[in-house]
Amino acid sequence: MNRRIHIFVLAVLLTLPVVTSAQEAVGALAQRLLGNDSRHFVFTKVAAESDTFFIAPAADGKSILIGGNNDISMAVGLNYYFRKYAKVHVSWFDTEPLQLPKHWPVPPQAEGGRAVVPQRFFLNYCTYGYTMVWWKWPQWERFIDWMALNGINMPLALTGQEAVWQEVWREMGMTDDEIRAYFSGPAHLPWHRMANLDGFGGPLPQSWIDGQKELQKQILERERVLGMTPVLPAFAGHVPSRITELNPQADIKRLSPWCGFEPTCFLNSTAPLFVDIQRRYLAKQQSLYGTDHIYGVDPFNEMDPPSWEPDYLAAVSANIYRTLQQSDPEARWLQMSWVFYYKRKQWTPERLRAYLTAVPQDSLVLLDYFCEKTEVWRNTLNEQPNEQANNPNIRTSDNPKTGFYGQPFIWCYLGNFGGNTMLVGDLYALENKLKAALAESNKNLIGLGSTLEGFDCSPQTYEYLFASVWGLSVNDFVDQWADMRYGKENKDVRQAWHLLADSVYKDWSFYGLGTQMVARPDFEGHGTYYTKPYYSYNNERLLEAVRLLMNNPSKRYGYEYDIVNFLSQWMGNRFMDLRNAFTEAYKAGDTAAMLQAYMAAERLMSDADKLLCSKVEFCFSKWVYDARQWGGDDIELRDYYGNQAHTLLTVWGGPVLNDYANRLWGGLLKTYYWGERWKPFFEGALQARREGNDFDEEAFKHNLSEREQDYARRVSNNMPYKILPQTVQQARIILKRIDQGVYNP
Repeated sequence: MNRRIHIFVLAVLLTLPVVTSAQEAVGALAQRLLGNDSRHFVFTKVAAESDTFFIAPAADGKSILIGGNNDISMAVGLNYYFRKYAKVHVSWFDTEPLQLPKHWPVPPQAEGGRAVVPQRFFLNYCTYGYTMVWWKWPQWERFIDWMALNGINMPLALTGQEAVWQEVWREMGMTDDEIRAYFSGPAHLPWHRMANLDGFGGPLPQSWIDGQKELQKQILERERVLGMTPVLPAFAGHVPSRITELNPQADIKRLSPWCGFEPTCFLNSTAPLFVDIQRRYLAKQQSLYGTDHIYGVDPFNEMDPPSWEPDYLAAVSANIYRTLQQSDPEARWLQMSWVFYYKRKQWTPERLRAYLTAVPQDSLVLLDYFCEKTEVWRNTLNEQPNEQANNPNIRTSDNPKTGFYGQPFIWCYLGNFGGNTMLVGDLYALENKLKAALAESNKNLIGLGSTLEGFDCSPQTYEYLFASVWGLSVNDFVDQWADMRYGKENKDVRQAWHLLADSVYKDWSFYGLGTQMVARPDFEGHGTYYTKPYYSYNNERLLEAVRLLMNNPSKRYGYEYDIVNFLSQWMGNRFMDLRNAFTEAYKAGDTAAMLQAYMAAERLMSDADKLLCSKVEFCFSKWVYDARQWGGDDIELRDYYGNQAHTLLTVWGGPVLNDYANRLWGGLLKTYYWGERWKPFFEGALQARREGNDFDEEAFKHNLSEREQDYARRVSNNMPYKILPQTVQQARIILKRIDQGVYNP
């Protein structure tokens, strides 16, 4: 993006600006964000063979001209101007206020960028549980604007599908009570939609189904106005067990159980009933929501199919696509390749080839889901086609050295599991991986995207990913990001962010990543499979970055967010030192040292909780409050949604996934991680040693499970939505206590 773009200026000269719906759409976006200040911007549409934007001085010499070949490109141009010249950051959360400059600087000359790929994908089934489940239109409106500003043109659009399925299952003989009992509760709908579980946390309230239907209409209307191509769902084979009873002749089998839940039912795609259900669903969905002719279909997510025979797998994919095309001749199929990574031992080259090549070339688009860890497309680069395949549905690739056997794919950065709050995301490694993929993908890489499970506390990684599409380097991005967070250029703040990029953000996310604070108590290790308190950097480097920021005060919201984010992470990391000191003292029978470590841990937890509660994005009460609002004036419904909010972030609900969605959040830290877990653990071990006994860990863990379940069942009437003020003042208190050794083991 540092290249001078005379070609863009030439495009302006050769293309007469015209007022179109594109300018009206991006102008409306600017008006929503800037209010009267939107008058400083002039938008113009230009002709270009690929997505292109430019910014330049307007003809009056006072305004900013922003051009692009479509709405999204112009929105990217607006965001480019925000980042480089105005130092304005538009967050994906509506809770972060937009802080505008007093004067809008005019860029000295024309500059811009061109997208290296046509498709930019965003979201994951799981994001609809771990982040967006309680959103209403204000949150969605800001988020859709954020997507446009970051160039995203292919969002996953899963809201409101239960209203469609309700109509389908009604027509097929199920009662509303049966249907709502088949659906899971709101927080667990992503995993119901992926066929992992049925009915957990249900029955789903009818008011939720109806409210989500209206919300989806608003979402899709806005996304389409801005020129996005929403990916709507289609039928993948998951059916209620009641359909088996109503259609005993149908070829329906139980899939392998997922994470301890009861197995769900899968209808073979070769069955006539599959064709009927697909037709019904797509017709009703189009009637309610329209279509953009691309559908997300994901059979067998994290589960074994009824058969691993290549011929069977080929028949499944061929028939899924055939049923899509019968209902929509323009249909394309989008599938996440997560299953090919997650079950990589089972998805052998022969099976994967059979499944992928049974669909016509370019009709199936793969989301390579976790490319920062494993690029699945590379695993198929050197696989030769199976010339001996007897199934006529199996097509051999014209180019056996092309990833995914020639099917187009989108390179995706996953970045986060469960909404965990850990500092991860190596920008420099990401930059290198992206460059290599673009250079080596043999032209069937058609897009970049992110498949994050939850919005996390490192938004810069995702914004860099999408900025890189237009040519921005990591070094330039870090400078611009630091300026946006602070409100102006400051060498110390830039130094802090480069220190973070060079020394702290060096790891990728993985399942259950979290600090020892949010792990189940144990003398050693981390108590259970989740949580894993891993970090590879020197914790003092993180503290150094915090001090650089604190020495340069700012009233910017983003600056204060960063203080909370980084300092609480340091505190979470320090907690492990205190736990280890407590353990050593316990082994030595030194009750005085045990008490000292315990008191330091309690002070650390309390101070971290206050700091986290000073920013709404780190506040558990906001999560619970938003959930309860869906109940309106119905106290029983409000309690139901509050229980859902508690459950997902604590015990999750399944026998295997306890703690998967752990969060270092204020309120949750004080009441759950300390109050229900670490405090009883420390006190129990200390009391045992004072009495000359060993601590009964097994009894503690048994009682702990009961306390966790009890906490998850609570309805949170005692947790009002309240944000504590004075972020910087609280941070100063903490830094003073660090200097005084208050948190030392």
